[in-house]
Amino acid sequence: MKKNILLGIILLFLCFNVYCQEKDTIDIIKKIEPQMIFVEGGTFYMGCTSEQGGDCSWDESPVRKVTLSNFYISKYEITQKQWQVVMNATPSKSGQWEDYPVTNISWYEVQEFCQKLNEMTGKKYRLPTEAEWEYAARGGNKSKGFKFSGSDNLDNIGWFATNCQYDTHPVGQKEPNELGIYDMSGNVWEWCSDFFAKYPSKNEKNPQGPSQGKSKIFRGGSWRSHITYCRNTIRNYFIPTNKSNTVGFRLVLSE
Repeated sequence: MKKNILLGIILLFLCFNVYCQEKDTIDIIKKIEPQMIFVEGGTFYMGCTSEQGGDCSWDESPVRKVTLSNFYISKYEITQKQWQVVMNATPSKSGQWEDYPVTNISWYEVQEFCQKLNEMTGKKYRLPTEAEWEYAARGGNKSKGFKFSGSDNLDNIGWFATNCQYDTHPVGQKEPNELGIYDMSGNVWEWCSDFFAKYPSKNEKNPQGPSQGKSKIFRGGSWRSHITYCRNTIRNYFIPTNKSNTVGFRLVLSE
């Protein structure tokens, strides 16, 4: 009888430990998984369309028709808290808090983050393609044709050189765009998966960008950017080892 009681106590203790470990794992995943917004696929004109006025750069043309499948994109830019839990590091400058977008991370480090996050969650998070990024910034199938992501008045939806007070801001403080996505214009530039190149002239479906190149695309403008550089169609690029306190990222999941 005593042996059975002892065995029962041991089994109960082991089960409790397993439960605690599973609960801890679930709690950690809840802290790091980004909130995702569904983006219904569709067709749009990518590049320097009429609402951009005369502000476009040479690399925003030619305008072409792009068709995308459904995907999910993170509601907010990835934060320092999420990066800290996954990578056990804090690359952004000291003094900023958990809900600020993570910065000072290279394109390659973002790939490492995705790999570790996917191992923790069993999912397949990745950077958006440039086409996915622009489609989401424009509001997808709910687009109202704004110049910036969610408005023609950048002050309503983004942190940029005029209103930023010389720093990044916590994610989600401004108004969202038509899909409910925050900070796609301003706050921090956002890495995309594509190599930089001039746009092709042909229409495309689910474009992935060129197969090779020297620099990777980032989009959307930042807290240091002039208003012209926060437009939906603006493009910028770095070699993938570069880091900046103006560049962060958000993630996507294919349906």
